[in-house]
Amino acid sequence: MRSTLTKLALPALLAMLLVPGLFGCSSNTEATETQQLDGVIKEQEYTPSAESDGGQKGETSAKSTQDAEALKAKLDLTEDYRDSFVHGEKPASAQKYIVLHDTEGNGDAESVINMWDGNGNLVAAHFIVNKDGSIWQCVPLDKIAHHSGYGDTGHNELFGTEDESRDDKLGAVPIGDSFADYGMNSYSIGIEMVHVGGSGDYPEAQLEALDDLIAYIDAYYGFESEITDHKAWRSGNSDTSAEFASYLANYQSTRHH
Repeated sequence: MRSTLTKLALPALLAMLLVPGLFGCSSNTEATETQQLDGVIKEQEYTPSAESDGGQKGETSAKSTQDAEALKAKLDLTEDYRDSFVHGEKPASAQKYIVLHDTEGNGDAESVINMWDGNGNLVAAHFIVNKDGSIWQCVPLDKIAHHSGYGDTGHNELFGTEDESRDDKLGAVPIGDSFADYGMNSYSIGIEMVHVGGSGDYPEAQLEALDDLIAYIDAYYGFESEITDHKAWRSGNSDTSAEFASYLANYQSTRHH
């Protein structure tokens, strides 16, 4: 570019500069977000992905919808929606994260959903992935679920989840000044994996199902949400387990286990 410009006559160069958009100017600004991995916070550049047809984050193109429907059809998915699990609207423009959890029990997805519904805490994740690769969904993607709970004070700002106004916070019980932020639920999709920490590796069928589920969520929104886990949001949490550490790193870099 430099060698070419030096050969241009000054009038021609001025004319080129006066043509709007000739050299391109992106209206998207890069925001710096932070990511907490294994207790260490590091900064990374975060730019919302645009759809392949030129659409922006928060919009859903026809192609994206078709891709999502095709990917959803490949899942071994059971939908069991419960009204008590819904805590507000979550438009695509508010979606930022996929938060991974462990159930810390060996009960299957159906029993976990029934337990959530029966205990009156109004807590649930959007999806549960069984060890055999089957998936249950109990909250729609466009609704807020209480899966992350309270996070470390300051994490709303750290994760860019400051607006808690869409969340009704029903059933939320504050747990102290050190854990005062509740914004993650409003900006994320929660996925539980049936697993008990320390019990061994995650079955291949479960990991492959998680691969496919993440691909479906990406296609549904038309962009890639940042992948994190529950303990990154609230220090002291056990999930995801140590056995999942290498898989989490792979999901964050390649979106596959």
